[in-house]
Amino acid sequence: MLDTPTPPGPGWKVRSLTGFIEHAGPLWARREDGGWAYGFAVAPQHLNPAGSAHGGALMTLMDHALSAIAWEACERSPCVTLQMDSHFVSPVRPGQFVEARAEVVERTGSLVFMRGELRTSESLVLTASALMKTLK
Repeated sequence: MLDTPTPPGPGWKVRSLTGFIEHAGPLWARREDGGWAYGFAVAPQHLNPAGSAHGGALMTLMDHALSAIAWEACERSPCVTLQMDSHFVSPVRPGQFVEARAEVVERTGSLVFMRGELRTSESLVLTASALMKTLK
């Protein structure tokens, strides 16, 4: 059985969330210089048949980070993803911890333009841009 690693470095805390994201983790979060980072340790439930992290698992983490950062930027108003474009750069192997960071590029009315990336300690994994919509 694979040991599930803990996040690298101090400050990471397990997040207990309901809904679909509950099944994508365990999800970790860490407050950083005015923002947040999210991540998970790649475990057997995250793998594809080729033995690396499933693209859907990685996109779920990215979508969560993008929407959480948009939610905070929009005075904690719920945000939904209208579009997310992603580019896979490198695989993530079992036991690696993958971290998500995102930022608001621009906000216009109820639309929020975002960008983000996933990284392991070794490499860039995925880049993404997204269009979010606030529901207020």
